[in-house]
Amino acid sequence: MDKKYKRVLLKLSGEMLGEDGKLFDHGIIDHVAKVLCQIVDMGVELGVVIGAGNIWRGRSGGEMDRVTADQMGMLGTVINCLAMRDAVQRAGGKAVVMSAIEMPRVCEVYNTQNAVKHMKKGHVTLFAAGSGNPFFSTDTAVVLRAVEVGADAILLAKNIDGVYTADPKKDPTATLIREITYEKAQDLRLKVMDSAAFALCAENKMPIVRVFGLFQPESILDVLNGDDMGTILYPEK
Repeated sequence: MDKKYKRVLLKLSGEMLGEDGKLFDHGIIDHVAKVLCQIVDMGVELGVVIGAGNIWRGRSGGEMDRVTADQMGMLGTVINCLAMRDAVQRAGGKAVVMSAIEMPRVCEVYNTQNAVKHMKKGHVTLFAAGSGNPFFSTDTAVVLRAVEVGADAILLAKNIDGVYTADPKKDPTATLIREITYEKAQDLRLKVMDSAAFALCAENKMPIVRVFGLFQPESILDVLNGDDMGTILYPEK
């Protein structure tokens, strides 16, 4: 394993947990959970942020108040994290859910010091409820948590194999970008993360963000073992 990946934050989309993009595919969840256990067994301290796209997207709310819609999305991430915790435990691993919204009868309240302790103990540490605030995406949440716990890298597992010059589904001339700085990616308005996430990465000199396709959950293991698939983003020197 590449030793630079000692502590990582992994971002998983909610859609990948669902059957045909909706609700839950328990076979996939169990498969991902086994991979998360393997990551911890490799000696990597692991934090995970999961989106809620299989349950709810704020833009699905029509004329709904944005704050309410975002709160529903944050609660959706809690549900996904609880499902993943259960799957990790059934796979023989240890896992904990820490929520940015207080719900102590369901899961722990997020606290940076306790999160680091869990990660050091080899617990798959699932960060739920985003940042706890509306108007911020789970992209921002994963960067925020990564900076707080001092992660060496952020792994963004997506349904596309990296960052492209344009949307490859719409533009046949789009090409894969192998390496790019946060600042350049933001200037080019590349759709990797939202602007708040880019700003956090740049301002805090987040060492590396890896963007790669999660067509098979084992792709995460390949990246940790040194595969150069996807795109690398990094701060300007």
